[in-house]
Amino acid sequence: MFMTRSEQREKLVKALYAIDMSGDPDMDDFTDEMVNLIEDVKTKMDDIDRIISENLVNWTIDRLNYVDKAIIRFAVYEMEYRDIPAEIAIDEALNLTKKYSNLDDDKARKFNNKLLDTIKKNLEGKRG
Repeated sequence: MFMTRSEQREKLVKALYAIDMSGDPDMDDFTDEMVNLIEDVKTKMDDIDRIISENLVNWTIDRLNYVDKAIIRFAVYEMEYRDIPAEIAIDEALNLTKKYSNLDDDKARKFNNKLLDTIKKNLEGKRG
């Protein structure tokens, strides 16, 4: 079954959400590549969470809701560990935020956009 990158990303974020909630995502219809990506994210989770935490202002990572945390974690993973342009990772994360987390007030999208943009700038600054 063919899936677009966006559809794959959505399934991966859902798996990260399930890991946070129960530790046991349903990955029956995942490709080997997708399973490998989830395993890689899991091994890098402490570093990803550190990056997120360092960029939160007057907020802590444990205050993020589970949906937003999964979306942000995968976007950070893509920006830091994959050859995905930050703009694409952020745009995809914001689309998922609109679909799953945003209420009618657009606050979640604005919060995630600002956080991911800050992370992007800091990661680019570290790379020189």
